[in-house]
Amino acid sequence: MSLLGRIFGNTAALELKGFTDWHSHILPGVDDGVKTLDDSIAILSRMEQVGIREIWLTPHIMEDIPNTTESLRNRFDKLIKVYGGGIRLHLAAENMIDSLYEERLKAGDLLPIGENRDMLLVETSYFNAPMGLRDTFEKIKSAGFHPLMAHPERYTYVDDIGEYSAWKEMGVRLQLNILSLAGHYGPEAKHKAEELLKKDMYDFAGTDLHHKSQLGRLQQMRLSKNILTHLNRLIGK
Repeated sequence: MSLLGRIFGNTAALELKGFTDWHSHILPGVDDGVKTLDDSIAILSRMEQVGIREIWLTPHIMEDIPNTTESLRNRFDKLIKVYGGGIRLHLAAENMIDSLYEERLKAGDLLPIGENRDMLLVETSYFNAPMGLRDTFEKIKSAGFHPLMAHPERYTYVDDIGEYSAWKEMGVRLQLNILSLAGHYGPEAKHKAEELLKKDMYDFAGTDLHHKSQLGRLQQMRLSKNILTHLNRLIGK
């Protein structure tokens, strides 16, 4: 067998049929994701073609992008009225842990995620942990939610898998960005994603889709058969 044959013989294509996407930025015109309604509809059409079953739309809420829950619900309603496809769409938010988030949490002005709306999708700076991060997790739990940490593999301030284990012991849930496995966010994020996946530490997976080009990359992904086995178990295949 040729070298090329040996390489591809140990890999397999990503299959997204029946997948529930727990993280996306395809609600148009609200953050750094998709900008127009037409682009959102085009992306949803392509996602339907690859067999994606459900999508959580999780626009940013942060000091730099101070979306209100009311405005996001209104924009979501407009998308629903136009979209006539077969994917089930749900609205939540990706909450940056900052002062605006603290205000929204105290006021109960939130867009939780999950079938029972019992989780809050949160993120931090990629480079520095916010002060009192574990206290923040406890505040989320005290408010009646499970913290769901977006793309934990991308946080460079966590260099020990043991820290993720400590989060899990506190009741924090972890959400993988699938493109991390393709090296889209660099080799460090790829390595940590593979390690967390092999240790079955992820609870959910998402595309974190911002642009049409990322969907193309997802469709072209090939993963080692070992990693793909773990990923398929995570996404229910």
